[in-house]
Order: sequence, then C-alpha cells, then structure tokens
Amino acid sequence: MLRVNRENLRNSHETPWLVLDLVMLGVLFINLAWLIFDSLYATDFIYGQLDAHFPALIDTYDPVHNNFLLVDLVFIGIFFTEFCFRWIVAVVRKEHLRWYFFPFLHWYDIVGLIPTGPTRLFRFLRILSILHRLHKYKIINLNETAIFRFFAFYADVFVEELSDRIVVKVLSDAQKDISAGSPLLDDINEQVLAPRRPVITQWLAGVINHLGQSLNSDEHGEVIREHVRKSVGKAVRENAQVSTLNYLPVIGKTIENTLEASVTDIVTKSLVNLLNDLDSDRIDHFISVGLHDYTPSADALDKEVLNVVNECIELVKAHVSQQRWKSELLKKESAIPTDRPEG
Repeated sequence: MLRVNRENLRNSHETPWLVLDLVMLGVLFINLAWLIFDSLYATDFIYGQLDAHFPALIDTYDPVHNNFLLVDLVFIGIFFTEFCFRWIVAVVRKEHLRWYFFPFLHWYDIVGLIPTGPTRLFRFLRILSILHRLHKYKIINLNETAIFRFFAFYADVFVEELSDRIVVKVLSDAQKDISAGSPLLDDINEQVLAPRRPVITQWLAGVINHLGQSLNSDEHGEVIREHVRKSVGKAVRENAQVSTLNYLPVIGKTIENTLEASVTDIVTKSLVNLLNDLDSDRIDHFISVGLHDYTPSADALDKEVLNVVNECIELVKAHVSQQRWKSELLKKESAIPTDRPEG
C-alpha cells in the first residue's frame, strides 16, 4: 500500500502539485473507466444484457454513446489544459535546457490526446508519470509496493535473459571467426601493440632499471646476491682446473674462496650494470633488430594464444549463461516462512 511521506511533502513544497496530481488521477480513472464501459457497451453481448435487464439505461446512454467523441473531447480539453500549464511551469522553473524539450519528453501525453482507440491507451502512461513524479520527490515509495517489486523482478528477468543471449551469440560468432583463421594476432600486433610500443618499451626499461637498483641495494638485493654466490660457488667447485687448487697446501682453499668471491662480485656487478644501462632506445632497437627474424608461427605460439583466447571466451559464456534470477527467486522463496502458527 502506498504511503504518503508528509515530511518530504512539506519539504518539497509540492503540496499544490500533489493536489493537482490527485485531481488528475481521479479524472484519468473516470475517463478510462468510461472508455472501457463505452467499448463494452458497443459489443452485442453487453448491449443485449443491458437491453434485457436495464432498458431504461439503454434509452439514457444511447445518445451519449452515439456522441461519445464529444464527451471525450471534454476530458481531452482538461488533459490539454493541464499539459500546457505544466509546460509553462517547466519553462519558468527552467527544468530543461530548451523550452521545447518538454513536449518531446512527455510525448505520451500528446499521443494520448488523440481521440482514437489505440492512442487512448497512452493515457495509462499519465498515471505512471504522476506516480513517478511523486516517487522522485520521495513523497511516495514505489519500492515498497508488491506490484512494483513484481514487475521489477520480471523486467530484470527479461533484460537478463535477452542480454545473456545477445552476449553469448556475439562471443560465439567471435569464436567462429577465430577458428576460421582470423588474423587476430596480426591485428593485435599491428593495431594495438605497435602504436603503443614506445610506451611499452619505456615502461619495460623502467622495470628493468628498478630491478638493477633493487639488486644493488643492500636490503632488497641480498636474496639475488646469495643465489648468485651459491651458483658461482657450485660452478667453481665443479670446475676441473679450479679444483686442482685444493692440492696446494695451506693457500689452496684460500685462493678458491677468494676466486669464488671475486667471480660472484663480478657477476653481480655485471647484472647491475646491464640492468641499469638498458633504456627504452636499446630495448626498442633489440625488439626491432633482434626479434626481426623470429616468427611465432614457427613454434605454434599463435595457435596456443588462440586456444587461450577461445578458452577464455568459453569461460565468459559459461558465466554469462548463468541464470542469476533463478537463485534470486529461490532466495526469496526460502525467506518466506512456511510454518503456520498453531491455532
């Protein structure tokens, strides 16, 4: 049931408009009820029943039915006057960017003024317009009504089902294009990556330089230096020429340890200098020259990439195809208490 929020009504200063809306709602209901009755009156069945049970009503209403257009013109005049009044108020309040926007935004009111059968149905939209206006000012809350929740739920169901099928169709068509040998990798390389190569190389150079600084840092580079030390030490110990130093008495082990430490320091400093000296120009030159003759198709990389893309699309399709409205419906049904209190 709709409840009027009186505090919001006072704060919005829309009380005169609420009175006008209530009056127009009453006029609309009378007009629509009269339209329905007149349409039913024109049928043979209803006319026969009224003639059999209420002949006096037939004699009274026949002239009205024969000139119903004139009766409807009275309501049309009321609706048109109210429409012009709201248009003038909208222009004074500057509710729209242009003064002539109002009739375009309220086109259903104009269509409903046409006195023909199909166009009269647009007068129902005036009721929704009035309710929406009251809801906008928080004078009433349509979200609290069962009818609104009912239609909102099934509207979401319709939109979800329609959008899911459209998305799945689009993704399926994309998969067909990829399977048919679409030059996706070439397009990505030429149209996406190539224009952004300066940015990518600049970013890559920054990452590499940061790694060099971290490696040279006493705090962050200790792990890498320890790994280099162990790797160099293992290589030194396994080297046949260096292992002969163990035969030297007293100084053999010292020379081996010194050699191990020196090689470790040389390798570490070389890595740091290599990483710090790389800039975007060198990386771009390496990509242009060093990778010029490398073809990913030689090792079927493009096929694997397309397979990855295809599998990702399949996952997206499976996620999109999930009917989330069913889980929402089950959740609502489970929230409804089923146990009745014993009387």
